[in-house]
Amino acid sequence: MARVMAPEEFRETGPVAAARGLLGKVLVRTLRGRRTERVITEVEAYDGERDLACHASKGRTKRTEVMYRPGGVWYVYLCYGVHEMLNLVTGPADCPAAVLIRGVAGIAGPGRLTKALAIDRSLNAAAAHPDSGLHVEDHGVVVPRRRVRATPRIGVDYAGPVWAAKKWRFTFDPAKLPESKQRVRRVARGFSPRPGTQNAG
Repeated sequence: MARVMAPEEFRETGPVAAARGLLGKVLVRTLRGRRTERVITEVEAYDGERDLACHASKGRTKRTEVMYRPGGVWYVYLCYGVHEMLNLVTGPADCPAAVLIRGVAGIAGPGRLTKALAIDRSLNAAAAHPDSGLHVEDHGVVVPRRRVRATPRIGVDYAGPVWAAKKWRFTFDPAKLPESKQRVRRVARGFSPRPGTQNAG
């Protein structure tokens, strides 16, 4: 059975554990009555003011204010003036950390992801809840640890040798998961239900 993950669930773990835990979960975008589901396949963790690759390393600013909120809200920002980037804030209030959603089944790259799913800064600070039009569900897809690839984060050389080397980018290939229920397989490939249909589990 599919289960909507409540925003409060993302306040209980740090960004690295949260990032690993998001692999295999389903990002659900609902817009104008159309529901699109995509399994999360690539993420990066950013761990607060101490992490020199994290926006919060510059302290509390107008842009990073959302990261200081309790976890379970979206942090969406514009990168290079072109690409919207989707992040999920994690952890308790005043501990600025987030997970960048870099890829989902059928879509590689954070900029392509947000463009394909019509995600923009209007969702910044919105709750990861169906009411906002963007939330996360658990469809029972279990990603074995041996299937997860951990690498340094992409494009963070400016953070210096220590933080740039952190293996906090996590990916997996849904095609290599053991086959189970037909619905799980279809969602893992990026299946989207017809407009107006509901998740049958």
